[in-house]
Amino acid sequence: MVRIALCFWLTATSALAGEIWVSNEKDDTISVIDEATLEVVRTIEVGERPRGITFSKDYKRLYLCASDSDTVQVIDPVTGKILHDLPSGEDPEQFILHPDNKHLYIANEDDAIATVVDVESRKVVAQIDVGIEPEGMAVSPDGSFAVVTSETTNMAHWIDTKSQKIVANTLVDQRPRHAEFTKDGDELWVSAEIGGTITVFDTDKKSEKAKINFEIKGIHPDRVQPVGFEMTADGKYVFVALGPANHVAVVDPKTYQVLDYILVGRRVWHMAFNGDQSRLFTTNGVSGDVTVIDVSNLKPLKTIKVGRFPWGAAYRPT
Repeated sequence: MVRIALCFWLTATSALAGEIWVSNEKDDTISVIDEATLEVVRTIEVGERPRGITFSKDYKRLYLCASDSDTVQVIDPVTGKILHDLPSGEDPEQFILHPDNKHLYIANEDDAIATVVDVESRKVVAQIDVGIEPEGMAVSPDGSFAVVTSETTNMAHWIDTKSQKIVANTLVDQRPRHAEFTKDGDELWVSAEIGGTITVFDTDKKSEKAKINFEIKGIHPDRVQPVGFEMTADGKYVFVALGPANHVAVVDPKTYQVLDYILVGRRVWHMAFNGDQSRLFTTNGVSGDVTVIDVSNLKPLKTIKVGRFPWGAAYRPT
């Protein structure tokens, strides 16, 4: 029995061999959470106002938008050292790494442009005029389209990644924040913070297909502000951060219906899954912590204190 229990423990521990990296907007740091212990094991000093955060496809490099430093920093995740900076345009906020693992598409909030950077040559290959206050960035699974959302213009701009030119502009509700393509690339989802909705677009037609609304009993509608969201790979759930409503909505992507609301920390902003998507880690800006959600039963497991105003999150296997 002891051997069986030990074997089970080792299997469970190895299944949770990874880290969640969290950018702390007001501390100029990254908190690294060990997913097995659910504790912060490292704190790394970075540039000013870190927000967007993502890993290279092989997890050997971390890319970080240091917004007030006007740069994207490239970090060695093993040593935590900043290797070099990439040109990014002013005030980079969110970005997306193209499937080719070579090009970063960066939203420059103050300049109303999207900057495309070659991470190998460390050069800007294109700058594309978009709407006012661009933030959200997405790229289709096949890499043919990148999409940037503009908060003030209330649009999603569709960029052909071969020509690096806008081929379509689609209206969304007020103050769009985040964008994601579905795994099959057939749909684009865009959250609208002030509009209080997610708009689902047909990718081929670039037209609205569905709209998702949110309502939480006892919480004023003005506080229900969809921002970041994540989709499970099996197509079962979409988890939507609702900002100052302090809840994450659970949406059925087939019916576009809200299934549940999960109470988390204050001003939930973005989130990241662990490796097998059994857990979801949410960044709660105002409360300065991360909520860990058990995806199987849609319940919070633990709250982890990190730095001030955690913003973005990314998973790294170890």
